[in-house]
Amino acid sequence: MSAELWVANLGRVPYADGVAIQDRLREARQADALPDVLLLLEHDPVYTKGRRSERADLPMGEDWYRAQGIEVADTNRGGRVTYHGPGQLVGYPIVRASDVIEYVRTMERAVIAALRDEGVTAEIRHGLTGVWVGDRKVGSIGVHVSRGVTMHGFAVNVDCDLQPFEWIVPCGIDGVRMTSLYVETRRTGAMPCFRKRVAWRLAEELGLRQRIVSAERLLTVADREAVPA
Repeated sequence: MSAELWVANLGRVPYADGVAIQDRLREARQADALPDVLLLLEHDPVYTKGRRSERADLPMGEDWYRAQGIEVADTNRGGRVTYHGPGQLVGYPIVRASDVIEYVRTMERAVIAALRDEGVTAEIRHGLTGVWVGDRKVGSIGVHVSRGVTMHGFAVNVDCDLQPFEWIVPCGIDGVRMTSLYVETRRTGAMPCFRKRVAWRLAEELGLRQRIVSAERLLTVADREAVPA
């Protein structure tokens, strides 16, 4: 079982529901009731505040953002404030990780490889977490580890509205410019293919065999194993 990465596409999911699903699956993974898992999804518009977030990261004030139709949510991941919305691919690996820094680098390498498959040259920048195309940021990473199992993960701008990033200090980096796969290639409709590329590349980086499963199967297995005998 440990040699597989179970990959499930959840579609578009409210942020709170995504966290609740991760919590259920991580508990099952901690109990070895599931193999390593990758959830792929998109979120409704939301700003998420990491553990190091500061008030200045949301300079307009939270009520203003909510008036624009963007939720503001606290989260237990590392890092500061970022934006999630439709057209952005979010990946939540629920995997065992003994070295958090190397695990973050693994996700960065997978995203860079998937972008390279799309003809986009991306890289990491010294001292910063995430994935960049030149001086423009295309992918963000933030994780939380409990009892050796991860949650949260990465977000890659595929074909999303970049304007909400202009209203905050993304990831606490003043003056950062954001980009997307669409901006770099001018190709529309890339999400289905890119989603598959990312899953393949992450499984490759983790040294696991990819197995596509439904969300229903994942949750059924997790809940069954959670019931005491």
